[in-house]
Amino acid sequence: MPLVPMRQILEEARKKNYGVGAYNVNNMEQVQAIMAAAKETQSPVIIQASRGALKYSNFTYLKHIMFAAVEENPEIPIAVHLDHGNSLATVKEAISLGFSSVMIDGSLKEDGKTPSDYAYNVGVTKSVVEYAHKFGVTVEAEIGRLGGIEDGVGSGSIHLTDPKEAKKFVEETGVDALAIAIGTSHGAYKFKGSKELAFDVLKEVRSLINIPIVLHGASSVPQELIDAVNKYGGKMPGATGVPMESLKKAIQLGVTKINVDTDGRLAITAAIRKVFAETPEKFDPRDYLGPAREALKGVIAGKMRDFGTTGHSGDYKGISLEEMKASYK
Repeated sequence: MPLVPMRQILEEARKKNYGVGAYNVNNMEQVQAIMAAAKETQSPVIIQASRGALKYSNFTYLKHIMFAAVEENPEIPIAVHLDHGNSLATVKEAISLGFSSVMIDGSLKEDGKTPSDYAYNVGVTKSVVEYAHKFGVTVEAEIGRLGGIEDGVGSGSIHLTDPKEAKKFVEETGVDALAIAIGTSHGAYKFKGSKELAFDVLKEVRSLINIPIVLHGASSVPQELIDAVNKYGGKMPGATGVPMESLKKAIQLGVTKINVDTDGRLAITAAIRKVFAETPEKFDPRDYLGPAREALKGVIAGKMRDFGTTGHSGDYKGISLEEMKASYK
């Protein structure tokens, strides 16, 4: 199966009311772990890279690792997605690398930290939609603002999505998927008090728009992973995530794409710290990156089962970007 447009993956998920995880990657072991989990569970998958991750890998290296996953797993529907693009220029670069999907985060200015206004968000998003659709590339945008900061992205403040503004935004921009803010946050410290999400906002948005809804900052930050990190020398007191039951409820209420990054980082860090603590004589990177890869595979496979993605890899006949491009005309 060729590279799949993310729009197709999300549309198929909406038909059967399951969620699809979008998993951030920085290196080979992460990509391999995610694909091993997808093969084990027979799940479609979205592998995504932030602009920070692409810069870290000098762009070309990570690109080839991500596309190796497509080449090696022809039976698994895979979308390759840019996470939190900050400008049309960034989006153009991702499309030139072959990505089948991009996110433009116009809720923040190009520095990735300063909140923007509605007019700015509409303007930059429209420019991205007009460009990306010429190539059959899916566009995700964001309305509202998440809390926290991760990978250099975030204002640190939360601004819940206004449902009526979300409807207007979708109509004015023509985006394919919309990330909304209902109380989640980037990073490992998502909540200071109650862990309740604004499900009333989600319900109203779902009733007003007819495109897939995306939830960012959706890692669960499992206590067992925090305990493992801390047991082997880490310092992460008070880290909290989104309870899986809340994520399952969000899927049932209309969320289709769920972004997961922090949980993967925790699994990798815990596994590596354990190797260093228990076998300090080890110095071959394979001795600690191998266990890290296996630990991440277990976490991702669990997410796929919890999100309901398991067994759905066969839902797809495979639409090329050329065919998707024709559908936008």
